[in-house]
Amino acid sequence: MKHTITIKTIEKLTHNVLRVETEKPANYNFKSGQATSVAINKEGWDNETRSFTFTSLPNQEHLEFVIKAYPSHKGVTNEVLNLEVGDQLLIEHPRGTINYKGEGVFIAGGAGVTPFISILRELESNNKIGNNKLIFANKTTEDIINKEEFKQMLGENFINILSEEKSKEHFHGIIDKKFLEASGIKKHEYIYLCGPKPMMSSIEEHLNKLGINNDRIIKEEF
Repeated sequence: MKHTITIKTIEKLTHNVLRVETEKPANYNFKSGQATSVAINKEGWDNETRSFTFTSLPNQEHLEFVIKAYPSHKGVTNEVLNLEVGDQLLIEHPRGTINYKGEGVFIAGGAGVTPFISILRELESNNKIGNNKLIFANKTTEDIINKEEFKQMLGENFINILSEEKSKEHFHGIIDKKFLEASGIKKHEYIYLCGPKPMMSSIEEHLNKLGINNDRIIKEEF
């Protein structure tokens, strides 16, 4: 079943990432970390779907999506740049494999951080952030999504690593075994992983070498 929702607000979070707030269908329920298939309700686009994560909280009266635009793809993720308030989207039922099981480390690459936004917001709203940690990999500082919000939520447990920019504020390089060790990964913790497939495969291999079993790794390909 498809639901038609109207866009209420659109704003830029970074140079290529949009925050889109929409209406919420009656009796539409999802869990933090879940996503849905989204199409643009315009001729020629209503059957072109992409998976976007809910970044709002399940109990809020609106829906929010944080969407990275990819102009080179010439698809939905490019067409979102042309959306305006009042335009409509088509969404389906919620789905997704990432859900919060307990305290641990969230590891994200680029827009792969979106499933973690709602999860961390929900934890904060319930005063249960605890010692959860977010390791966030991006190319440059300007690519970091919701930087100030994560910093406020997590403090020193918000760790950024940049692959194409050197900064006094952030680490430089990629997430490898050495970096994971230095970040204080513990065997008993849950690891929440989301990002590009090559990155995820590499990190999972490093985690296994550090003695973290696959049953402690909760992942979603982005």
